[in-house]
Amino acid sequence: MSRRTSVPAAAFGPYAPPTPARELTVVSADGARLHVEVHGPEGAPCVVLSHGWTCSTAFWAAQIRELATDHRVIAYDQRGHGRSPASPACTTQALADDLEAVLEQTLARGEKALIVGHSMGGMTVMAAATRPRFREHAAAVLLCSTGSSRLVAEARVVPLGAGRVRTWITGRVLGSRAPLGPVTPVAKSILRYATMGAGSAPHMVEACARIVHACPRAVRHAWSRVLEALDLDHGVRELQAPTAVVHGASDKLTPPVHARALVAALPHCVGLTELTGVGHMTPIEAPDLVTGRIRELVTTYVVAESTPEATDSAQIKEGA
Repeated sequence: MSRRTSVPAAAFGPYAPPTPARELTVVSADGARLHVEVHGPEGAPCVVLSHGWTCSTAFWAAQIRELATDHRVIAYDQRGHGRSPASPACTTQALADDLEAVLEQTLARGEKALIVGHSMGGMTVMAAATRPRFREHAAAVLLCSTGSSRLVAEARVVPLGAGRVRTWITGRVLGSRAPLGPVTPVAKSILRYATMGAGSAPHMVEACARIVHACPRAVRHAWSRVLEALDLDHGVRELQAPTAVVHGASDKLTPPVHARALVAALPHCVGLTELTGVGHMTPIEAPDLVTGRIRELVTTYVVAESTPEATDSAQIKEGA
């Protein structure tokens, strides 16, 4: 798997990736190098964004653009995605290592942040639930469109009744090594059907398609195998930080059954938000609603827990 040195522009307007105030490289436990972007003013309340499978920091463009006016927003590319080089280690442990490394190398000691994970980014949070650095820095968590287990068995991308046949076909579809090719009208129609609500606006579909199609197929396949075997139910039960859940009612990849399971298992759930007509790509499909939920959680948990000492020392550490 090769390194991607650039990412095509995702779209235009609110979905065009904003220019970061700073970029750095964070080194994970196994030496994997992660591309990290920092947006917004130093010393402002902090939000850390972890994107999903086949995506990149560009996925959060709408949230970053709005939040960076008065928040410090840290977004990073998961290994193999965006501008982070691919790695042979494709495991949930590696995802947890990477999130811990980002937190350790971008936040001051004791500094609190809202940690937001979409899809595989949410699974990253679950995998890191017991890690010391995660517990040190997580004032609260927002899980968007994610699940902890049975991802392939519960997915509704293939229009068949639940059972072995649907599960087998779904696994083959999601784990395909076939190239996605250029972003054509047909490709956008397929992507909309599989990942978004039927009423998603064309500019939203365009943004998602450009991001997903930029992911190397070897990386897409490698991580699909991890998701197929995923079992992070224990991580949900260990997630002690106040945690809110957002999901799309029309999500075919992680249907509402996952959101309900998360709410039932979380030790400190602080709300479930269901978005009618929205599919799996909640931050792009419902940007204002997701950003609004982020703001609420920051106000309630990050600002309330901040101390003068943490604010004064909130300086970004230089990356390698």
